[in-house]
Amino acid sequence: MSKFATEVEAADALYQAYSDLKKEISKVIVGQDEVVKLLITSIFCQGHALLVGVPGLAKTLLIRTISAALHLEFNRIQFTPDLMPSDILGAETLDKERNFQFIKGPIFSNIILADEINRTPPKTQAALLESMQEYSVTVGGKHWKLDEPFFVLATQNPIEQEGTYPLPEAQLDRFMFMINLDYPSYESEIDIVKNESAGAIKEVKGVLNSDQILEFQSLINKVPVADNVIEYAVSLVHKTRPDSDRAADSAKTYLEWGAGPRASQFLIKGAKCNALLNGKYSPDIEDVQAVAEPILRHRIVRNFKAEAEGVTIHKIISDLL
Repeated sequence: MSKFATEVEAADALYQAYSDLKKEISKVIVGQDEVVKLLITSIFCQGHALLVGVPGLAKTLLIRTISAALHLEFNRIQFTPDLMPSDILGAETLDKERNFQFIKGPIFSNIILADEINRTPPKTQAALLESMQEYSVTVGGKHWKLDEPFFVLATQNPIEQEGTYPLPEAQLDRFMFMINLDYPSYESEIDIVKNESAGAIKEVKGVLNSDQILEFQSLINKVPVADNVIEYAVSLVHKTRPDSDRAADSAKTYLEWGAGPRASQFLIKGAKCNALLNGKYSPDIEDVQAVAEPILRHRIVRNFKAEAEGVTIHKIISDLL
């Protein structure tokens, strides 16, 4: 039962909640406004995010801070080459009466930080797939439901490639966004150093709870979308497919593989949320464009010609918009 009288009232509440979230998160996280917005968008859209950045950019602190502001339970899993699926999901053990008892793994939380997910073999990476798609875990033939909201934030280090296992395309497709986390600006880094040297511990207050987040997730599904916006999103995805009759010239020239239907779905869902976070009640084409790059970035594959000529994914997507 919704506590809001109308969906417009709920949309206004989401806009206000986002404003409060930004204020709380900015107490700890400096100068990463766009990254924070995309992470919050993916949570409200029931999506997952892949965060790519060099070490030392406070990825763990970022997601821990967002968890605190959303009043959600948080677990961090450090992915290593010897990590086993049972280390993530849990395992059945014998108790004193020699009965099997299931000990839940760290996956049983609201927000999971899968740190350096490309450092673990495919068998362990695949253990996350069912959780991300079905919000459930199967161990020993038994089915366990995960508490919702459930959100996986995985990180990848783009520098050290030795001893890594790149994520297969099928698993990459499960992530709504691939978010690039860049170095902070000069001014932001000065603020970070000042805050750290002052030694003041800033407490982040919980702005929302699980029930409110689930209600906002439901609200986003109900947001009306004009046909021309849906057609634009689907057309954009078709432009990325080099063999399609709607393919853009840049896709035919530089792409080996285009985005699948899940990209079209995420473009519309992301555009809905982006509109609400900006105080609008329905998305337009600009909202689709605002979320297009992080949604398409990991779903299109450059060919040899693009790599040889130094044509980036960013340049290809920019030409499509």
